[in-house]
Amino acid sequence: MARIGIADLKKGECLIFRDQPHLITDKFFVSPGKGSAFYRTKLKNLTNNTVIDFTFKSNEMVEAAPIETIESQYLYRENENLVFINPRNYDQYALTLERVGNFFKLMKEGEIYQLLVLEDKAVALRPPLKVRLKVTHAEPGARGNTVAGATKEAEVETGYKLQVPLFIKEGETIAINVEGGSYVERA
Repeated sequence: MARIGIADLKKGECLIFRDQPHLITDKFFVSPGKGSAFYRTKLKNLTNNTVIDFTFKSNEMVEAAPIETIESQYLYRENENLVFINPRNYDQYALTLERVGNFFKLMKEGEIYQLLVLEDKAVALRPPLKVRLKVTHAEPGARGNTVAGATKEAEVETGYKLQVPLFIKEGETIAINVEGGSYVERA
């Protein structure tokens, strides 16, 4: 297996930690006034879905995980599983709702997503930075309600509700930040 410096790995990449594949969910560089610099990380175990905090020295080498990233189309939900298909070779993968997490609220059937596959089994989904969804319900902005940064609640086609600026109307497409689930811009 290839060894790589922890400094070269980014959030969303995988490594072997304590003989198991882990996904880096958070990574912060810390340079204290005294002592050597280090990286504080949150690692999600891809086999049992637990999350741990671990600190790496800045020059530490780790083993890269043999994870394959496959572009797959989200087909449908079946009980607690989400079913995906690889449009190139028609291989199907199932991922539990627990592994997808809160991103499920923003997923749309028929869209292409990146699956992380280990030994022909989907272990995680790498969400995009933002998604574009159509607004299905939004109250009209109240006339004269022009306070800077005024917002209203809107619902998008997946059923997810969020705060949007007053000028957003039903039928418009908006971009939503996946990490915070918040409005970014008109799309």
